[in-house]
Amino acid sequence: MSSKRWTTDQLKLAFHLYCRLSFGQLHQGNPEVVELAGLIGRTPSAVAMKLCNFASLDPAIVASGRKGLAGASRLDRQVWELFQADWEGLAVECAQLRQALRAERGLPREEADEAVDMPEDFTGATRQVLVEQRIKQQFFRRAVLGSYAGRCCMSGLSEPGLLVASHIVPWCQDPANRLNPANGLCLSALHDRAFDQGLLSLDDEYRILLAEPLRRNADPFVCQVLQPLAGRPIKLPERFWPEAGFVAWHRRHVFVDSGVGGSAAVSGGDFA
Repeated sequence: MSSKRWTTDQLKLAFHLYCRLSFGQLHQGNPEVVELAGLIGRTPSAVAMKLCNFASLDPAIVASGRKGLAGASRLDRQVWELFQADWEGLAVECAQLRQALRAERGLPREEADEAVDMPEDFTGATRQVLVEQRIKQQFFRRAVLGSYAGRCCMSGLSEPGLLVASHIVPWCQDPANRLNPANGLCLSALHDRAFDQGLLSLDDEYRILLAEPLRRNADPFVCQVLQPLAGRPIKLPERFWPEAGFVAWHRRHVFVDSGVGGSAAVSGGDFA
């Protein structure tokens, strides 16, 4: 089967996986690459090559000096563009495709469905809505943390239990970009809260801005941990760089010192 042309569904699943892995994980020995290969009837090496084809389309990868693997097809580019236009729809569709393929092979359902926390009497449409919400949350978290190699872009913290996939433009403000990894930052829980409340933001060069309440705060922890961040550039991700328009929106509408929105920052609905 590996000699046949890639189908659109197979490419969607490959790109879905590309989003969730760090650049260094795009190889045939990765267990998730091996698993997807088994589901779609391809070899692990073929899947790894396709992931590297997608990397060659990623502006952040190319700008970093890495080129991925040349040979991306027209259909590869179409799938890339499909995701840019409908992150939510494609994330859910790919989860459903994976579940269908697993069922065909007699494999158990994936944790994204089974881990949904809801009362037992939630059935039908309500359960479906909550399952899809969970799928979307997990996709965004994996995509953002994978892009930043699992480290807070402000502090360097790498403990997964303390990392958050933080939205730049809050979840409720831009439905089209709710799951766009370029609308995310990997932050520690502390930095996420400060960013969400407009006490931290970024300038156009991705340097950290501190709001006045933090700059004039004499608390020893703030002085030692947060104030030294002022003016430092964040550690940019391996791919899906924060989109400049999203960063400017946060600075105008959420950042306390902007004078627009003030301290009444909108909750970002971020995914821990």
